[in-house]
Amino acid sequence: MIKETLALVPTSPGCYQMIDAHGNIIYVGKAKNLKNRLTTYFTGSHDYKTTKMIQNIERFEYIVTHTEIEALILEIDLIKKYQPRYNVLLTDDKSYPYIEITQERHPKLIVTRTLNKTNKHLYGPYPNVKAARETLNLLHKLYPLRKCHKLPKQPCLYYYIDQCLAPCIHKVTPHDYHSIQKAIHDFLKGNTTPIIKQLKDKMLDASEKLEFERAQEYKITIEAIQTTTQQQSVTLDDLKDRDLIAIINDAEHIALETFFIRNGKISAHDKKVFAYYLDAESPVLEYCIQFYQNYPLPSEILTNQPHLLDPLKTLFQVELKHPQRGPKRKLLELALLNAKQSLSEATQTLKKQSEKTFGALDELAELLGIPTPYHIEAFDNSHLFGTYPVSSLVVFKNAIPSKKDYRKYKLSTNTPQSGDTDQMKEVLYRRYQRLLYENQKAPDLILVDGGIHQLNAAKAILKELNLTIPLAGIVKSDKHKTSHLIDQTDNAFQLNPHSKLFHLLAQVQEEAHRFAITFHKELRHKGIYSTVLDRIPGVGETTKKKLLHHFKTIEAMKKASYDDFKALKIPNQTILNIQKTLHKGAPDDD
Repeated sequence: MIKETLALVPTSPGCYQMIDAHGNIIYVGKAKNLKNRLTTYFTGSHDYKTTKMIQNIERFEYIVTHTEIEALILEIDLIKKYQPRYNVLLTDDKSYPYIEITQERHPKLIVTRTLNKTNKHLYGPYPNVKAARETLNLLHKLYPLRKCHKLPKQPCLYYYIDQCLAPCIHKVTPHDYHSIQKAIHDFLKGNTTPIIKQLKDKMLDASEKLEFERAQEYKITIEAIQTTTQQQSVTLDDLKDRDLIAIINDAEHIALETFFIRNGKISAHDKKVFAYYLDAESPVLEYCIQFYQNYPLPSEILTNQPHLLDPLKTLFQVELKHPQRGPKRKLLELALLNAKQSLSEATQTLKKQSEKTFGALDELAELLGIPTPYHIEAFDNSHLFGTYPVSSLVVFKNAIPSKKDYRKYKLSTNTPQSGDTDQMKEVLYRRYQRLLYENQKAPDLILVDGGIHQLNAAKAILKELNLTIPLAGIVKSDKHKTSHLIDQTDNAFQLNPHSKLFHLLAQVQEEAHRFAITFHKELRHKGIYSTVLDRIPGVGETTKKKLLHHFKTIEAMKKASYDDFKALKIPNQTILNIQKTLHKGAPDDD
């Protein structure tokens, strides 16, 4: 069937999607010539991993576009939508800290990983949050922007030590903030001469007045500035923001080493190594486009393979250069050296990881008689004698935890006699009823923590929802360690503790348990510190703090009059609710 379809494919540019026997899109690509590109998949010999992917292709679809750039944009949109398992996906677990001057009437300086790319006052990235916070603390000493999250009604200590303009009591104009923002901008761009001269003048003045402690403080601040802005052995003098991307690949993997150059120095770096199929160009572009959709663009990108990144110029209107000599070339060679090292170190690791993860998934599929479960959802419950019942959902994609897909559930089932079965029914019903309602893709396999009773509870819910998702239970030994697996026809399979499958299932089970226990402890902690006030209509966190600050104890509130509450500017209905609840004989929780 594929050969017949290939004969009809046009030679136009476009985007194609590889689809498996279950209708899942497993790979998305783009091509200048659709016919030539698709033909390369199904003719000739390929390496093991490419052959493995092709074996999972049942059919393909394609969309013709006018240009290759249009095909690239469509490819990225489809990758984001379907998250095919064979495409390169920018991981969510790593983000860089930036320093931002917030866009508020009274702005403040913050360290953030949530980027507003429209804000012109965004500086970074920094190599880690410690470096960002050290710089932020220095800026707080030098420039008097507010430090508080919410403006108080009276000035704080920072006002009295000249580190805040106190907009809480003074009128501060946008012009005042503009001059401070410009000074911070100049400082973070490397122009520290004016502020150092100003601090040296203050240091000398303090010394002449015999205020030696103050003079010492100025000296320490000057040294901190010099340390923060110290020069590197390889620098660029124009202070231009640029990213340097070195690319190298072998027959199976690609390594990218990115240097973020700010103020002429390397401020941070990022490395990425991943496998590719057939051609190296597409995954490099996929990764870079995903990256710059999340992070601010520099004014210039330097690279050793401009032909791979050439479409970035069109998509992002950014300068793309391949330096041949000078300090830029030295930086590029340094990045390339790091990319080679990363590729060398990661190749064997990635191969072992691939064998371990996909080998375990294939073994699990064979054991349960199901298609390879690339998307696994696992559940675990936790409670303390029926109190604070919770459940956790953890998700593994390609045998790797997908933490952005984890979910926590507060359960209503709280009778100790019910055990885990009713809790399992509740969480599975809530999870998969919503999946049906939102028309989400079902997992390839559901794993429940427990034996035959939990498995039967799960089967009952899937039957009620008319779902046919493969299901299995992971059973623990008397020592609470992973022991064996039960399939949905109640067959038990003892697991070899030395097998790849055992290690995968143990990891899934431990992760689900850890996530459930952590959530349960959070709820218990909140429960310990809750009071009867939390159950009174109209009493929120602000009113609760106000009451506890003034009365100290619940007993004192019981004895208080209506006027005592009114003096705290509490609404009439809320006062009545408080008195009604407290005079019912509610227990003292203070």
